[in-house]
Amino acid sequence: MKKILIALVMLCGVYSAQAIKFIHGPYLQAVTETEATIMWVTDAKALSWVEVAPDDGTNFYHVERPRYYQTYLGKRVYGTLHQVRITGLEPGKRYRYAISSKEVIDVKGHRVTYGHVATTRVYGKSKHGIIPTLDPKKESIQFIVLNDIHANQDKLNALLNTYEEGKTDMFFYNGDMVSMVPTEQVLFDGFVNASIDRFAKKVPFYLVRGNHETRGLFATSFLDYFPTTTNKPYYTLKHGDVFFIVLDGGEDKPDSCLEYYETAEYDKYRMEEAEWLKKVVESDECKSAKYRVVLMHMPPIGGKNMWHGPKHAGECFFPILNKANITVMISGHTHRYSYNTPDTTDAEFPILVNGNKTALKANVDAEGIKVDVIDTTGAVKKSHTFK
Repeated sequence: MKKILIALVMLCGVYSAQAIKFIHGPYLQAVTETEATIMWVTDAKALSWVEVAPDDGTNFYHVERPRYYQTYLGKRVYGTLHQVRITGLEPGKRYRYAISSKEVIDVKGHRVTYGHVATTRVYGKSKHGIIPTLDPKKESIQFIVLNDIHANQDKLNALLNTYEEGKTDMFFYNGDMVSMVPTEQVLFDGFVNASIDRFAKKVPFYLVRGNHETRGLFATSFLDYFPTTTNKPYYTLKHGDVFFIVLDGGEDKPDSCLEYYETAEYDKYRMEEAEWLKKVVESDECKSAKYRVVLMHMPPIGGKNMWHGPKHAGECFFPILNKANITVMISGHTHRYSYNTPDTTDAEFPILVNGNKTALKANVDAEGIKVDVIDTTGAVKKSHTFK
């Protein structure tokens, strides 16, 4: 009887090891000219890695491909959330990738016991993910901006129809994609899973933190799921002729507001961000770009009707941006479209505010940035061209 019980226990262990699976992902994050991060989630703790191959027509298994692991201070990390950074890539190139996770079924001291390995299939062209590195020499690019979805799946899926296979280079989610972040599942159900289904395995999205993404018990884990090159929610990137500056406006009310229960310190945070911004606008990469596009969720517009957060953001950032020859700032937050010329704000550049039922599709070439405002039916409601 004892032998039978031992056998059953061993069998259960094997069954558990074989049960590991991917439940979310993979999806691309923080793609630059030479690096990219691959994200995914498993239903059990695992040691994970990514294999990478050039998109050169060879079979993925033509040669042994290099493996990349998530590491911390020289140690490979295991868990259920997997964040693997790929380095040493070339600008303007396409790479194929495959993910693998080996289940960790027991840890005693320094000894780790592994179980089954889950892996993505790479036998056909459609089976593997693609990393398209950014290219500062690309003559034309297309990017799409969505915001204030608040986890509305019908609206999100309708607006994702603006995506053009082979033409869209990147998405910007310009804040408030969910209403609160109490759990990991809210992020995936709210917008990440839909993005993975439509494009995010092969086209990156860059998340601009909105004021609603600052709320909830899981909000402090924001960068675990949406890593950036600065390890902050504010960062820059360059693609084609466009230098993008992504800013984080923080919360919309004063830090002392009772709604924050004494946990807010966004005034100091925005001032620290402004010091970073001063260095950004003085960089050669920023100055040499043909176009400079700023993305920030909350637009500092409205005069006396402005709430504290966007007002303070304007006070911190406008004195710096006004000296940087900014082409346009793109915002959301108000849930309605507006186009604000420099004579109506404290900015010396236009501020284009996207509504919550439209997407902005921008096509950029040497002639300018043409932005179409597209509704959920696919109709173009407005158009703007920035020279």
